[in-house]
Amino acid sequence: MVTMPFRSSVTNCVKKTVFNYFLLVVLILSFYSSNALAANNVKRLTWAHVYELSEPLHKWSLWAAEEINKKTNGRYVIDVFPVSIMGKEAELNQSLSLGTTDIIYTGTSFAAQNFPPMALTELPYIFRDYKHWQKFNTSSLFKELKQGYKKASNGNQIVGNNYYGQRHVTSNIPINTPSDMSGLKLRVPNASIYKMFPLAVDANPSPIAFSEVYLALQQGVVDAQENPLPTIKAKKFYEVQNYISLTGHLQGSVLTVASDRLWESLSPEDKKIFEDTFAQAAAFVSEDTRQAELALIDWFKQQGVQVITVDRNKFRTKVLPSHKNIKQSLGAELYDRLQNIK
Repeated sequence: MVTMPFRSSVTNCVKKTVFNYFLLVVLILSFYSSNALAANNVKRLTWAHVYELSEPLHKWSLWAAEEINKKTNGRYVIDVFPVSIMGKEAELNQSLSLGTTDIIYTGTSFAAQNFPPMALTELPYIFRDYKHWQKFNTSSLFKELKQGYKKASNGNQIVGNNYYGQRHVTSNIPINTPSDMSGLKLRVPNASIYKMFPLAVDANPSPIAFSEVYLALQQGVVDAQENPLPTIKAKKFYEVQNYISLTGHLQGSVLTVASDRLWESLSPEDKKIFEDTFAQAAAFVSEDTRQAELALIDWFKQQGVQVITVDRNKFRTKVLPSHKNIKQSLGAELYDRLQNIK
């Protein structure tokens, strides 16, 4: 027969166990509930672009994503999708407008499809040099162009301007002056903006698919091509060309653009965080790209390529008159303001 004290002890033990179990369940539910609440406060954003993992654009997009996450105490998580994972550039611009992508990198030519004056920066020799580009980047003119693009694109916001490098000419003959290019078959991308430079110096622009350029140079289908120095190295064009002439006829830019949907959802405080971080990332991209350009000059010389420093003013003087017609269509007043930035 079980005594009463023992029965009471067992009952108390059971009660204590049940209470502890109940307490544990409450704690577990509380933990998951708080985590779920925190997760609901986290906004995941998508940043898509077409550039390689090794390029400064990707490197500093990852940095910016991490910085924004830190500065907002984890309220924003930005997932970066490089190398056209989310689509080609035209598709990325479309997805930005549709709201399926929050942030993209895009060339100014794509921005110009919404707001044509953006194409001013793509004209050959529109910039005197890199410093001119830097001054434009912080000018009131660029602010106006950004506002024009925002209005034309239904609210998409340009939040960074990233330097992408100068384009130079490679060839198998030395090119020192514009007259040296007369009659030269120069491979260019199949877009009117890229044909302006060769036409102005009496060369023959030859549009050829990018993937076929090396073979075309090797077989003599074209005499020369033009690209930024990092591209000339990456695609090994220097293996089939003896000279690189530092014409610097085009200075490429890549814009960082945030969607209207994202921008309107941000508080004033968060907008400041995003703006500052994107601007800093663009400055880092530009500095890395510029330093890589300068370092590559010596690298090409070490490979036995003859690098020619041309008088760019001679080329620029020859090319600027070709801007006359397009200047009127894109905005003569904007064009003159860009030229007059000191």
